[in-house]
Amino acid sequence: MAPNLPGRLGTPGMDLRDDPRADPRMIAALAPLGLDVAPPPMPVGTESSLDELLAFCAESEVGFQALGGMLAQSAPPVDGVKSTTEVIKGVDGNDINLYIHKPENQGGPLPCIVHTHGGGMVILQASDVGYVRWRDELAATGLVVIGVEFRNGAGVGGPHAFPAGLNDCASAAQWVTANADSLGVSKVIMSGESGGGNLAIATALKAKQDGWIDGIAGVYAQCPYISNGYADPPAELASLVENDDYFLNVGTQMAALAIPYDPDGANATNPLAWPYHATAADVAGLPPHVISVNQLDPLRDEGLAYYRTLLDGGVSTVSRTVNGTCHAGDCLFRDAMPEVYAATINDIKSFADSL
Repeated sequence: MAPNLPGRLGTPGMDLRDDPRADPRMIAALAPLGLDVAPPPMPVGTESSLDELLAFCAESEVGFQALGGMLAQSAPPVDGVKSTTEVIKGVDGNDINLYIHKPENQGGPLPCIVHTHGGGMVILQASDVGYVRWRDELAATGLVVIGVEFRNGAGVGGPHAFPAGLNDCASAAQWVTANADSLGVSKVIMSGESGGGNLAIATALKAKQDGWIDGIAGVYAQCPYISNGYADPPAELASLVENDDYFLNVGTQMAALAIPYDPDGANATNPLAWPYHATAADVAGLPPHVISVNQLDPLRDEGLAYYRTLLDGGVSTVSRTVNGTCHAGDCLFRDAMPEVYAATINDIKSFADSL
C-alpha cells in the first residue's frame, strides 16, 4: 500500500516538481531557482556548535531575503497606502521598530493586523521587501497593519534567544491596544506566517497567561512553525516525512534553525516557545483563530494539530488548507499565483471584519 501514500510517504525521494498535487504555476516559479527539487545537503545539523548554527543562520538569512525579492519583483506598486515608523520601548527596555501601514483615506477606526514575520524566530526582518509588500497589500483592503521588528534568535538581528522575540511581539500588541484611538484602530488581530505564525499564536497564549487577553480580538496563523519535532518527527506529524525536502528540509535545516531560539533546550515543550505542546486548558478562553496551512508543507500537520487543540479547548476556530502549495506558498508567489496570494489576503481581511 505504500505507493498509494502521498509524497515521500509513498515514494521516498520524490521531488516537489514530481508530486502530482503541486500547482504547476508554483513549480514554474521555483524551477529557475533550483527550488523545485530537494535542497542540497546542509552544512550543519543538530550536533553542530551554536557558533556554527549562528553562522548558518546568517548565511540562510541572506539567501531567503534575496528569494523574497525575486519572487515578487514584477509586482506593481500598491496604491492608496501610506506608511510610517514608530519606535517603542519593549518590556525588556529595548527599542522596537513598528512599521505602520494605513489606507491613505482612512475614514474611521479600522481593524489592525499586528504582523509577526516569518523566519523561524531566528532570521529575516520586518523591513524585508516581501513583508513590506504583504503589509501594503493588507492595508489596501482597509486595514491598519503594523509590522513588528522583533529581536531574532540569530541573523543580523540576533542572537537573542527565547523569550526576547516573544516579549517584543507582546510589547507591540499591548502598545497598539493602549494607543488604539490615536492609531485609528478598532480591534487587534495577531497574524504571521511560519515562525511569525508561532509568535502570533504564542503572543495570545502569553496574553492569556499574563491577564491581558481581552486586548486581542483574534489570531490568524499561517503555516505555523510550532512543534520543535524536527530532529525526530512524532508519528502524529506525518507531513514532516511526507513533504520533507519540499522547499524546506526537516532534519537539518528546520532542526538547526530551532536551536538558536532556545540554545539549551530548556523550553523544548514550553507552549510559549513551541505552541504545539499547549493543552486544551492552556488555550481555553482564547479569542477566535484561523489556522491556515499549505498542503505540501512539512509543517502542515503541526498546524492542524494545534487547530484540534483549539477545538478541544472550546475556542472558535477555522482551519484552511491551501492546496498545491509549499510552505508559505500563498505568501511567496505574488507574481506566479496572484489569485492564491489574493485569496489569503482577502481571507485575513474577512476574518478581521468578522470579529
